Amino acid sequence: MQQLQYLVKSFGVMLFLLAVAGCEGSPFGQSIEKTLEPDPRLLETTDTAASTPDTVATPEVADASDPTEEASGVEGAKPSNTAGSTTTEVPVIPEFTEASYVDIDEAPEELQQYLEDLVQLDLLLLIDVKADDNIERNPNEFLPNQVITRREYARWLLAANNQFYADQSAKKIRPAVESSQPTFQDVGVANIDFPAIQGLAEAGMIPSALNGTATAVKFRPDAPLTRQDLILWKVPLDKRSALPAATAAAVSEAWGFQDASKIEPIALPSVLADHSNGEFANIRRALGYTTLFQPDKAVTRAEAAAVLWRFGNSAEGITAAELLADDAGGDQKKEDKASGDTASGDTAAKDDAQKKKNAD
Repeated sequence: MQQLQYLVKSFGVMLFLLAVAGCEGSPFGQSIEKTLEPDPRLLETTDTAASTPDTVATPEVADASDPTEEASGVEGAKPSNTAGSTTTEVPVIPEFTEASYVDIDEAPEELQQYLEDLVQLDLLLLIDVKADDNIERNPNEFLPNQVITRREYARWLLAANNQFYADQSAKKIRPAVESSQPTFQDVGVANIDFPAIQGLAEAGMIPSALNGTATAVKFRPDAPLTRQDLILWKVPLDKRSALPAATAAAVSEAWGFQDASKIEPIALPSVLADHSNGEFANIRRALGYTTLFQPDKAVTRAEAAAVLWRFGNSAEGITAAELLADDAGGDQKKEDKASGDTASGDTAAKDDAQKKKNAD
């Protein structure tokens, strides 16, 4: 029975289709075709739905290997400098701790006066708490027996030289300016001690490529200062002239050092020339009597201060104590002058008063 009903329905559909085909082109056929066409509004909705995913697409993550996007970090950030571009370093302004040290008496007794004089001249200032020694300390502690770094000594050396010769511009060392091309790979313009280190290099006071020392491409600012560098950098500022050639044998004969052969050839002339300063020799003032120079031994802050206490040769020189005396004398002269001006004013006033009284 069901099969018969299916056949009847199929036969009816076929008759309908034949009728429609027969009416093709007739008004009745066009009306039927128009009725069977899909609604265009439904097509637009279907197309839109097909082009829009059910969920919001996750933004595509930038390739981590893209250096420009990785350096930018945030949307709208400017891309980092590409190869061939230059980056301008911003110099760091140093912040010094106050020179009111309370532990100077911990230094060897023979060196305490040198420290006290230089501290009064504000020449041994330390940059903040950690920049020089990378250890925690009280800002008012000088730590005189602490090893001094190369950067710290360079800073003190330039400052001391320029203050000792404040009235002699021809003997002062010019600190480097921001536009100077850095000599050392590890001391850029932004380094706190760039003006001092670069200035000493440009003046030829420390070994660098500028004075023909091709191997001195790095300064190692935070490395300990050695005894041979202590003398190598200072003696040229005492002599103010070319140093004669020297050998280990000559240094051994002059000083009696048993380890003269361990001194670097570049430092031998300075060590030998220092001996000619007699009782004013830096080695004698800082180390006392010794038959072992120990050129690679680290220098303490107190020993470095002893070396900087005096500038000059055996015939003429100037000490920190003399600078302090001159400053005190200048202050006294100002006070005397002020007192004299006051006394003169009082005398003149009394004379005017007396003249007026006589006139009356």
